[in-house]
Amino acid sequence: MSTPAPRHEERLLIGGELRGATDSGTFKVLNPADGTVLGKVADAGPGDMLDAIGAARRAFDETDWAADRQLRKRALTQLLDALIEEKEELREELIAEVGAPRMLTYGAQLEEPLEKFRWHIDHIDAFEWVRRLDDAVNRFSGEPSQRWVVKEPIGVVAAIAPWNFPFGLLLVKLAGALAAGNTVVAKPAPETPWNATRIGRIVAERTDIPAGVVNIVTTSDRDTAELLVTDPRVDMVTFTGSTVTGQRVLECAAPTFKRTMLELGGKSASIILDDADLGQAVPQALGALAHSGQGCALPTRLLVQRGVYDEVVAGLTQAFAQVPWGDPQDQGTMAGPIVSARQRDRVADYIRIGQEEGARLAAGGGVPDRPGFWIEPTLFVDVDNDSTLAQEEIFGPVLVVTPFDTDEDAIRLANASRYGLSGYVTSASTERALRIARAVRSGTFMINGGSFSGGDAPFGGYKASGIGREGGREGFEVFTETKTIGSALPLPLA
Repeated sequence: MSTPAPRHEERLLIGGELRGATDSGTFKVLNPADGTVLGKVADAGPGDMLDAIGAARRAFDETDWAADRQLRKRALTQLLDALIEEKEELREELIAEVGAPRMLTYGAQLEEPLEKFRWHIDHIDAFEWVRRLDDAVNRFSGEPSQRWVVKEPIGVVAAIAPWNFPFGLLLVKLAGALAAGNTVVAKPAPETPWNATRIGRIVAERTDIPAGVVNIVTTSDRDTAELLVTDPRVDMVTFTGSTVTGQRVLECAAPTFKRTMLELGGKSASIILDDADLGQAVPQALGALAHSGQGCALPTRLLVQRGVYDEVVAGLTQAFAQVPWGDPQDQGTMAGPIVSARQRDRVADYIRIGQEEGARLAAGGGVPDRPGFWIEPTLFVDVDNDSTLAQEEIFGPVLVVTPFDTDEDAIRLANASRYGLSGYVTSASTERALRIARAVRSGTFMINGGSFSGGDAPFGGYKASGIGREGGREGFEVFTETKTIGSALPLPLA
């Protein structure tokens, strides 16, 4: 094993080689907490991306990676072990480049993704790669036939990760694609590239993964990135990001009939019924502010039954004044900075639009005059469910609150959205809570703060929140093709 490279990896990984961009181009990586330059990373051009795609194609077609499950288990275990060894460096890197609050790195930003990766390694043995059907008879010859269903890797997978939970969302894509036997070209978001380039350096220096199986390409150029979804040598695209960009991915992938797995936006409704324990429900509603609201499944739309509405609004108004927000290095911080100046300005525009549309600003709403990219935790109440605030994904520390009268109203309002990623309900009644959970059209749902998270749990959404699932059996199988075989010869498939 080689001596670990310096903390921040600037190089691309293409065809097993750690290298700079062909034209030596780089772009800056900023600290969102203070706006300073943390460092730089290679800025790949079209030639670099085409090299990476070619390397992945050759590795799939010419190495044993797709067929040798024991090799995959060994090599992916090496990758996981090395990531765990460098976990504390990764933690500091994520806090710096993402602005992720330290507390989140002990959950969805770092620790949970590592646990999920192990599940995928174990699932290589648990997955049903071959299934025998009942024998059939050839209707013309009368000869008996064995029938088999065989699962095979798809081929070359383009894995495109977002900036909000970059390590976890890239790692689950790599886990599913690689464990299933595919090769990968991964492109992280330009705002948060270093966690991905670290993975690339570890793959090259500390694992038996064959050259070209994993390629990490950082680029600030949209046209270079789009080669991943237009090149015919790429068989599948797995993308996490905005619904608008997801539509673009579908358009670009359509001519070559690539399989697409899209995990897109959300405007998830959290419902507080009039029998809820408000001492539990109000603090849970603050989950909308985690990572400054930069999470697609966060409960950013709060529906409150009218009988407890005033009490909930009063409790939230008080709670928002006490939310721990600020320095992401502080262990107690819940809401850190916004990832970029562009995203901060976008959130500020939504706050202005909300006020213009007549929603009542109950807390926050300011853009602090300080270094870095910040928005105060913001609470809007008396929000019309048809308004811009309630219908569009803001991706900032903004919670909108809307009253409702009956359980049927809550279901109707929750479903009156183009999105369907997640949902929440708080109630003392199992019957009421379960009825709402089953009626809300979302890919995940949580009752009274319950969690579905785990490597074995599929995650994804309905409607404009995406196509397909990541994680779990369903998320593993999405990276495979299905072949059905009929044979008059006995086959040694088992």
